[in-house]
Amino acid sequence: MAILKFRNDSTPKLDKLSWRHIKDIIKDMEYLDKIINIANTCIELEHWPLHFKTSTSIIIPKSNKELYNTPKMFRPIVLLNILSKLIEKVIRERLQFQALLKEFIHPCQVGGLK
Repeated sequence: MAILKFRNDSTPKLDKLSWRHIKDIIKDMEYLDKIINIANTCIELEHWPLHFKTSTSIIIPKSNKELYNTPKMFRPIVLLNILSKLIEKVIRERLQFQALLKEFIHPCQVGGLK
């Protein structure tokens, strides 16, 4: 499953949830079914809700730098809604699977895919 690859100790995302929270939530089949229903509805309606598009950028100074007077001395990170990240990953894996199944990708280009 797509979610198992994410680390449990990651930083909480924009919606204040971490992967550990989501992993605990989807252990209950009722909640997992609801998340799958959201993903399928997004695909069927070809609509990505505004809530999933919202992001916040945070700038973190790189450690051990003498001066912080240039932009390259900082590391920007983007916080997204964790549910949108999960659904995007599932969609990405579905597309990749279908592309390989239908042979849309030349065999020489499969090296970067799963």
